[in-house]
Amino acid sequence: MKIKCLIVDDEPLAINVIKNYLEQMEGFEVVKTFNNAIDALNFVKDNTVDVIFLDINMPVLDGVNFIKSLQNPPLIIITTAYHEFAVETYELDVLDYLIKPIEFPRFMKALNKINRRLKTNIAPVDKINDRPYIFIKINKKTMRKIYLDEILVIESLKDYLKINTTTEKHIIHSTLSGFTEQLPSRDFIRIHRSYTVAIDKIDTLEGNSIEIQGLRYVIGRSYIDDVKQKILKSSL
Repeated sequence: MKIKCLIVDDEPLAINVIKNYLEQMEGFEVVKTFNNAIDALNFVKDNTVDVIFLDINMPVLDGVNFIKSLQNPPLIIITTAYHEFAVETYELDVLDYLIKPIEFPRFMKALNKINRRLKTNIAPVDKINDRPYIFIKINKKTMRKIYLDEILVIESLKDYLKINTTTEKHIIHSTLSGFTEQLPSRDFIRIHRSYTVAIDKIDTLEGNSIEIQGLRYVIGRSYIDDVKQKILKSSL
């Protein structure tokens, strides 16, 4: 029996991101999507859903008042670009609070919470096709899918990041610490206050530096022991 999901967001791109993520998972069904909370409220009055992925900042009826309007609310996952509603929505017993742009590893944590609450099992649709990816926000209106196995190096540029992949480069507004935390730690490692790299893309380790596709990157003093240990462990 599939978990029935509703997506409510006034941004079509945000709806597509969540829908694509859910389609990667076995046992989830997107029964309907809405770009406003009024239509969504009318739908849930006559239809049963298990989970609502809900934006906060929407016209006419916002996400907070939408939740308050529900008599028997299902599980609620907040999806928003704003931090300031976290306390208020947790008081409404939301299950999780996701900050846009939502990256796949963080989204999986939310699905695991659903799994524990509903006591169901979730898994990738197909191991062969389950190629992990994330969406990055490259401007105000556009998000771009990049596959994790294509990432080479993520470089900090103060308030921005440069993501170097095997095919192209992207500049996004984010911090290196925050972005690195969303990546699987078995595949990526912070080597410097300015760099996070993909472990399997490291070609050589020499002294206090590594080489990736002909470019050399210095390992910070405070990172070098962890980097060497992790590289050796990955080669076993």
